[in-house]
Amino acid sequence: TLDGRDLRDYDVESFRALLGVVEQDVFLFDGTIAQNIAYSRKQASIDEIRGAAEVANALEFIDRLPDGMSSLIGERGVRLSGGQRQRLAIARAVLADPKLLILDEATSNLDTESEQLIQQSLGRLMKGRTSFVIAHRLSTIAGADLIVVLENGRILQTGTHQELMDLGGKYRTMVEQQVKMTLGSVKPSPTRAASPHHG
Repeated sequence: TLDGRDLRDYDVESFRALLGVVEQDVFLFDGTIAQNIAYSRKQASIDEIRGAAEVANALEFIDRLPDGMSSLIGERGVRLSGGQRQRLAIARAVLADPKLLILDEATSNLDTESEQLIQQSLGRLMKGRTSFVIAHRLSTIAGADLIVVLENGRILQTGTHQELMDLGGKYRTMVEQQVKMTLGSVKPSPTRAASPHHG
């Protein structure tokens, strides 16, 4: 159920209207920054667009561009860094205000500074809504209400971060590997962890 309503009662179109997705590979088109943020709400005012950009930690870099919100970003956002593209995707989701949010590897392939900004943005975006976070970077999901560890399509473990650390097994091994990885000693595990957040 979603908000007390059986998911089977939704038709495809009405369910899609409830859903927001932020992926690793951000879809941006050759238009202005404002047009890209307002992709799902084309009638949004410039104040609403700027508000969404502010929540997404994107307003500062946008305002530094010569044409601000009117700046053209090129096909697939080629004129922007990976972190900037990701923050525009988050701003788009903020503006859409979905009831259900899916974050699919939303902080992958980012430098530490960009990841920190995006983690802040995602925290604001997830507040007050049900969110599913799919991630290899476990820092992304450590604060989740429930973590589900998947391997080859099977559920291995479920629990909070602390419960899974106390339990041992795959999740704790992954966390320990990532701590070592930070020191440059091992490669990441291919196992994925998915976590539903409830706002």
